[in-house]
Amino acid sequence: MFSKACEYAIRACVQVARISDDGHHATVKGIAEATGAPEAFTAKVLQQLVRAGLIESIRGRGGGFMIPPARSRQLKLLDIVDCIDGDAVFTRCGLGLPHCSDSRPCPLHNKFADVRGRLRAMLETTSVRTLVDQLGEASAGFKLRS
Repeated sequence: MFSKACEYAIRACVQVARISDDGHHATVKGIAEATGAPEAFTAKVLQQLVRAGLIESIRGRGGGFMIPPARSRQLKLLDIVDCIDGDAVFTRCGLGLPHCSDSRPCPLHNKFADVRGRLRAMLETTSVRTLVDQLGEASAGFKLRS
């Protein structure tokens, strides 16, 4: 449903928020290892998130990436999806047909509209903090890697 970049971005934000909780900054290398993404790809995704103002970047020695806890409560998954994938998941045809629309619907159009609505609602109401907290309640051996 989401691009690989978007999946990595969500996992990266969770990892950055977790590290930030301890007052530390997350490094590209550490984020890449935690999310199972290539380091160069992770750096590009993180740059997009920084440019969009979703995460903070601190340069120099001891620098890295951070999301203050208050910001992680406000940062919704929809913000990340919009930043990385745009609104394609909400506008593209479920079958990938180029001419599907309300006036010329594909066989899945109306059913897929309901799914999109529920997905949007979940993304709008789920914060990065929610994921951090839920992962904290999970077993200690949990890894973000897929």
